[in-house]
This record gives sequence, C-alpha cells and structure tokens, in this order.
Amino acid sequence: MKATPFPGHAAPAAGFEVPLEMLAACHGRIEAQCGTLRRLGPHLAAQGADTQAREAAQALVRYFDTAAPDHHADEEQDLFPALLEAMAGSDAVCLREMTAALAQEHRVLERQWQALRAVLLQVAAGDAAGWSAEAAETFIGLYERHIAREDGELLPMAARLLGTAELERIGRAMRLRRERR
Repeated sequence: MKATPFPGHAAPAAGFEVPLEMLAACHGRIEAQCGTLRRLGPHLAAQGADTQAREAAQALVRYFDTAAPDHHADEEQDLFPALLEAMAGSDAVCLREMTAALAQEHRVLERQWQALRAVLLQVAAGDAAGWSAEAAETFIGLYERHIAREDGELLPMAARLLGTAELERIGRAMRLRRERR
C-alpha cells in the first residue's frame, strides 16, 4: 500500500505545514520498516545475527521506540479531537467509534511492539535464538490493516472536515512534539 497525496499537496515532501500528508508519509515509513522486519527473518535463518542483522534490529528498535509513538500521539492528541470537534452538533457516533477503535489498535500495536522489541534487542546483541517469524508477521499484519483503515477512511475524512486553521494547529503540535524529544 502506498501513501497517496491529498489534493493541493504534492508528495513526497510532506512536512508539518501539511499534517495529513505528513501522517500519510509516516504510514509509508512504517510500511518500509515493516518490510525490513519481514526481510530480517529469512536473513537470520541464512546468515544468523551478523552485522547486517544486528544493525537492522537496532534501526528497527530506534524507529519504533521514537517515530511510532510520536505518530500515535499525533493522531490521538491532535487529529482525533480535531475531527470530533469538527463534527460537534451533528451525529458523530461513527467518527467516535472509529477513533476509539483506532486508539485501541494503537494500544494493541504498542503491546505487540514491546514483545517484538525484546527479541530485536537480542538480535542486536548477536543472539537470534529467540526470533519468531510468527510474532513479526502478527505485528506487520496488524500495522498493515491499521494503516489501510487510516489511509482509506480517517485521513480522507480529515481532509474533508478540517479547515486550514485547524490543520495548521495540528501541524504546529506535531512539530512541537518532535522538538521536545
């Protein structure tokens, strides 16, 4: 699945001034990291926890320890509330259900990540004995389905409902979150 640009903004130069585009681009980066994770298993089977595998495991841990939590916070602290506010006064039941379900999926992904993280830290230390292709594929599959829903439903809805001022506020909040890190 590929992140699609939103009307009026060209990819791939997504930045904080176009927060929906940036969220979609982040989905692309998550998918790229999942691709690395998917390739790691066969590499470990063939080469063991060599330098390349250790470096890949370290990079995966860095990414999912920093960028993924920021992305979830961007959505839960900024995008979801903005969407709910945009729907104030109308029937927002569907939107409340969708954002609650997506937030719950974030918790599941975070729990799955913690288990996978422990295994990747072992690989980064040179020990591939605990590798579980099943755990990796479960994590990847969860993210693929989650991203598909966000790209297919959430972000297009946000593009329709949110005005320029609200998008600018979301972009500023996203920038500040990363500057604080």
